[in-house]
Amino acid sequence: MKVAVVGAGAMGSIFGARFKDAGLDTILVDVAQPLVDKINADGVTIVRGGEETVTRVPATTDPPSVGVADVVVFFVKCYHTAAAAQGARPMVGPDTVVASLQNGWGNGDVLAEVYEPAQIVVGVTYNSGTVLGLGKVAHPGVGPTYMGPFEGDSLDGAERLAQAITAGGLEAQVVTPIRPEIWKKLILNAATLPTAALAGMNAGALTEHAPMHELVSETAREAVAVARALAYDIDEQERVDYIHQLLERAGPTRGSMLQDFEAGRQTEIDVINGAVVRAAEETGTPAPLNRAFVALVKGWESMRGLGQPE
Repeated sequence: MKVAVVGAGAMGSIFGARFKDAGLDTILVDVAQPLVDKINADGVTIVRGGEETVTRVPATTDPPSVGVADVVVFFVKCYHTAAAAQGARPMVGPDTVVASLQNGWGNGDVLAEVYEPAQIVVGVTYNSGTVLGLGKVAHPGVGPTYMGPFEGDSLDGAERLAQAITAGGLEAQVVTPIRPEIWKKLILNAATLPTAALAGMNAGALTEHAPMHELVSETAREAVAVARALAYDIDEQERVDYIHQLLERAGPTRGSMLQDFEAGRQTEIDVINGAVVRAAEETGTPAPLNRAFVALVKGWESMRGLGQPE
């Protein structure tokens, strides 16, 4: 199986290394030439616990040189999805599975503007990663990955992706319908990412601090109400309990939005809390906390010349 991973950041590197270690014909595709050069020279280093492993994964900035892949998995930031999808076209044939395991809501819709919807697989992963340097990534949290067809009833594409992930030693489950699972992860992200970023807290601190613990819970409950208004059968208490259990297990892990803050780069607030707010408006559901987080993070971005002004 030939797998192309688009985006050699934290998650792309983790999954790319796992695919390569499983014996799959794997290549990382990224626009950053220094990163690609570093990976080609020294491999991808994954840090888990006190152990470091180095995997030699070829990397390129030139998608046409890759040829057609069996699976193309996108791990770029949401605001790069449209450009990455166009750039990846030479790697996608009529039988290629095009997959998004990115954060947020709407990446599948962006891919469907470029590729046949029946080719697209969407999902979420509960693995976590942190970039430590060029070609070096921490993998502090290992969890399941859920995936399913973006459109239609065929599970063939999702099963092909799941096969690649499980070959790499990670848990993968094909789920249909997949959108409720994406909303479950969206609720987690909406409740934890901006709270952690704005307070500068790691996962464990976020749940241990009583006022922040309650803010996370209330934000999650608000997002669950929006999901239920969309007819997704998601249990409020299960989500709240799961989120705090996950934060406790994650301990010193820093969320992706906190990493964005620390690096001074644009966040994915538009497809996280922004997605909750848009759905709230469509359904007439109150979402004041999610709306406030969008304003706060957008304000932070605007002061640094990032993103688009509101």
